[in-house]
Amino acid sequence: MKNVDWKVYGKTNKLFSKKYEEETNLRCQVVLDISDSMRYPQKGMSKLEYGAYLSAALQYLMIGQRDAAGMTLFDDQIRFYAPAKSKYSWLVPMFSKLEEVVGSTEYFTHKTATASVLHQVAMKFHRRSFVVLITDLFNQFDQTDALFKAMRHLRHEKHEVLVFHLLDRKTEQNFEFPNRPIILKDLESGEKLEVLPHQIRDKYRQMMTRFNARFKQKCYEFNIDFIEVDIAQSYEKVLTDYLVKRRSIR
Repeated sequence: MKNVDWKVYGKTNKLFSKKYEEETNLRCQVVLDISDSMRYPQKGMSKLEYGAYLSAALQYLMIGQRDAAGMTLFDDQIRFYAPAKSKYSWLVPMFSKLEEVVGSTEYFTHKTATASVLHQVAMKFHRRSFVVLITDLFNQFDQTDALFKAMRHLRHEKHEVLVFHLLDRKTEQNFEFPNRPIILKDLESGEKLEVLPHQIRDKYRQMMTRFNARFKQKCYEFNIDFIEVDIAQSYEKVLTDYLVKRRSIR
């Protein structure tokens, strides 16, 4: 058997050989947000570290199915790009870069510019690629229209798109902090704000709920898979659940 069709495997859990490898290989490009906000939380595993593990697992899975995997790292611009290839040896430089980024503060000097980066990758990648965006969507509240336009551009170029939205659900979604004055710091701008959590918790939750609902609706309209990921979950379970869902609906 020369190749295994990963798409067919995802749908049927059965292995099918490919007749023409170059024409039929699924090309997966993992697009990982490495901006400052991804360093949160600073105790335990951060969103960035979680995203790196998720990226590596997905790349390994793709190449294990004899498909192709590549990687793009970005903040306010593309910082690293590796085209999709189907050799295990190609994992080495990508994994090394992930380890370098997670362990260094050198990269964390910029805000996020997700929309402009997605426009670039829409044209950069081979048409009909499988684009996996891993991000916390931080600082996108006032840029939703630009972000939706960029996502539409990806679909226009015939890319299949999956979004993993990473967050620490306890604090970033539910705003569960001790009921005492705390100082919140914007990791991308450095701005600090002292607040009493119980005074703004309800308003914050409402804002998050509206944003998430609108984003999910747009993903549905554009036929984009959207998965909200609490980083308290294991990345193995997240990937397994996605593959089970993919197989059941496609």
